[in-house]
Amino acid sequence: MNDSRKQRTEVADPTLEQIQSFRVSVPQADLDDLKNRLERTRWPDELPGVGWDYGVPLNYVKELVNYWSKNYDWRKHEARLNEFPQFITTIDGENIHFLHVRSPEPNALPLLMIHGWPGSIVEFLNIIDPLTNPRFYGGNPEDAFHLVVPSIPGYGFSGPTQQSGMNIQRIAQMFIVLMERLGYQRYGVQGGDWGSFISQQIGLLNPDHIIGMHLNMLTTFPPEDFKEVESLTKEEKERLEKLKHYDLELSGYMKIQATRPQTLAYALTDSPVGQLAWIVEKFKEWTDSTNLPEDAIDRDDIITNVMHYWLTGTAGSSARLYYETLFKYDPSVENEEISTVPTGVAVFQKDTMLPIRRFAERDHKIIHWSEFKRGGHFAALEQPVLLMNDIKKFFGSFK
Repeated sequence: MNDSRKQRTEVADPTLEQIQSFRVSVPQADLDDLKNRLERTRWPDELPGVGWDYGVPLNYVKELVNYWSKNYDWRKHEARLNEFPQFITTIDGENIHFLHVRSPEPNALPLLMIHGWPGSIVEFLNIIDPLTNPRFYGGNPEDAFHLVVPSIPGYGFSGPTQQSGMNIQRIAQMFIVLMERLGYQRYGVQGGDWGSFISQQIGLLNPDHIIGMHLNMLTTFPPEDFKEVESLTKEEKERLEKLKHYDLELSGYMKIQATRPQTLAYALTDSPVGQLAWIVEKFKEWTDSTNLPEDAIDRDDIITNVMHYWLTGTAGSSARLYYETLFKYDPSVENEEISTVPTGVAVFQKDTMLPIRRFAERDHKIIHWSEFKRGGHFAALEQPVLLMNDIKKFFGSFK
């Protein structure tokens, strides 16, 4: 641990009574149980020569499980997690686990960073230090941030959730309360996947307190007017085709989680290999990988992310976010307001869906738009430097 992080640890402890320090400490019995389950896996059959067409290939999963069982060291990654100041608090009857890493720079900008599914706080571990202490990394100290990185309710150490109705609007309100408890009156928000949708809700619910919103995923939908579709550029039409491809071929996970999360939970909570395959498929399909997920993201980061679901038993509660937000969607209460929060968008070309700017500008106050030829859905893990620089550039305009 370097001296700069020691300094951050000393200044990061909140003094509010509602917030308690947290440290990851997984019982050895849980790790022994995991190893036993991995070694006793009951493997399925597989058609010859189909590759990834039917799902994750058998030989690849076997090789990955062998590495997980014999070479992966959870204690190493647990210690890495515990290098960052972590806390837990209760909001609206649910536990919220979060990292709170204050910068040594007194004028740093508070920034709430929110992950998605099948991600976790692991997505941000590689960029926390450079964002909170750019001076140490040879950067501009004016680019520093105080970071608040929560686990979404129902995910990782913020789960499982105990109530129904935990949709993105409710979670957004919970995160607003979290920032208030930490004493932040004006702050930025950043997110991809569910983190993007939750960030947008925070912007609608609490616009006077949000300096700006940076998103590395923004979903825009095709217009209903046929003439408007015909007026789209070639690139814009290609993006609509990519959206159709996602809906037809890549969204099966979403439809299951949005309709029958409890049924799915039995399989994923009982089988670590099932949990691994369910998640690692997305690290292949949604990333800038050419052959295997490791082409885009370090293997240990992938497994550590899976461990956040397995060790906490949150396969079901994380899936319930889809059910609560999508299946129980009530159009009569839809907020049709146009966001007034200054918004920046970073588009990574290998993401599952790519936004069309003219549609985004109808619902958002877009003031910054970046397009990157490299990187995909998990930008913080795939292209951390590109993402960090874009975040700094966007929020730098408010300093």
